[in-house]
Amino acid sequence: MNYIELASQFAPELILTIGALAIMMIGLFLATSQKKVLGYLAAIFLAVASLVIVCRGIYDIQMEGILADSLTIDPMSQFFKLTFLLVSLIVVIASIKEYDSHSNQDEYYTLILLGTIGMMVVASAIDIVTMFIGFELASLSTYALAGFNKKDPNSLEAAVKYFIVGALSSALLLFGLSYIYGMSGGLTNISELAVFFNSNPAILQSPLGVVALMLIVAGFGFKMALVPFHMWAPDTYQGAPTVISALLAAGSKKMAFVAAFRVLLIAMIAIKIDIAMVFMILAIITMTLGNVVALSQKSIKRMLAYSSVAQAGYISMVFVVMSPEALTGGILYVMSHAFMKTGAFIAVAALGYMLLKENSNAKDVDHLDNFAGLGKRSPFLAFSIMIFLFALAGIPPTAGFVSKFILFFSVLKGGFLLLVIFAILNSALSLYYYARVVKYMYVLPPSSDEKLKIPGAYAIAILLAIIGVLAIGIVPEPFVNWAAEAANVLGL
Repeated sequence: MNYIELASQFAPELILTIGALAIMMIGLFLATSQKKVLGYLAAIFLAVASLVIVCRGIYDIQMEGILADSLTIDPMSQFFKLTFLLVSLIVVIASIKEYDSHSNQDEYYTLILLGTIGMMVVASAIDIVTMFIGFELASLSTYALAGFNKKDPNSLEAAVKYFIVGALSSALLLFGLSYIYGMSGGLTNISELAVFFNSNPAILQSPLGVVALMLIVAGFGFKMALVPFHMWAPDTYQGAPTVISALLAAGSKKMAFVAAFRVLLIAMIAIKIDIAMVFMILAIITMTLGNVVALSQKSIKRMLAYSSVAQAGYISMVFVVMSPEALTGGILYVMSHAFMKTGAFIAVAALGYMLLKENSNAKDVDHLDNFAGLGKRSPFLAFSIMIFLFALAGIPPTAGFVSKFILFFSVLKGGFLLLVIFAILNSALSLYYYARVVKYMYVLPPSSDEKLKIPGAYAIAILLAIIGVLAIGIVPEPFVNWAAEAANVLGL
């Protein structure tokens, strides 16, 4: 393969790389008042990269090992890449207003683009070393972004906690992968690992294999925020800038799922019974604890964090059922949740921005009390939040309903009745804390009769997320077909 063909295969990544370098260099020559243009540039690069993926075709893409079989372009990689790009695009559009007077906008947008590149590398990685490099590129960028509000102690605390737990999870994951590398005799390609362990399943079933599985599950568990590895998520999502919380919940967290799909469902499929047993326990306790703890939260960001933990529990049911239908539902759930959670966090960020403009000394702008009467003060924002929350609860005609229906039905079809009962009961339980926010917005009186005017950048970002949520819910067929094509890549 010559350089031109190689460049064409990874055009989206190259576009973002050029964009990141260009923004960093241009920012050196701009005054703070002029740096707002960098946000528009970042949005353009992300939009162009997204269009490249859509225009080149998303169904009939042949799997092809690239760069010594370390990377591939297939429906699964394209699905997750587009998800990451759209999440980053929505975050960048909202950030144009959030940081329009910040002196470090060039570093901010550069980090977002570099983090997105890392996520895209993980999506294409079919080599455990390349996959880990992608993880670290994305992680290092998001560590800095979580603490971007340097004058806010909560933001710094979020960054430190995220960094410490992220470093621990990377160490555990790398330790587990090193065992896999050693037991296989030095193999790193995921397909080659699958062939080796399918021919020698006793190796993975040995005590050393069990240790490797536990370390890998713990490493992925931290990055997915599965219980009991979730403790970093609520504090980080609450303390980080709200737009970055959206990127963490809808972007970097989903990166762990695509990596886990390839490692656990291809390379280590020889011990699928052990994997299923572990994840059945993790799925049940994750969805239950996430929803139960979310009930008592007064901070909306913290509530969304625990909600995100519960949603990770739903997606992790894929590792229990391991069927093409379940994987289709799980992959579709990833994109659905990305739109729902990004939109919800961006909407909370918009409210916080407007409240601070109204009163610069306002504290805890994401507190539930600040949502009282929002339906009268900002009808568009209140309606948007209601759509996102009902989508997270799985109410039609939203993406949440379609993805939950497919995933839960596949679990039932697989014979895991107890697991699907827990999932349905937890979905019903989540309705309480979602409906409570809606009650505050539309039933309780507002603290002020003054209207809140939502800035245009926030409105566009929220509208894009709404379009994604409703498009999957109303016209699900193309998205389901693409998710099914992505699921077929794993050959379950």
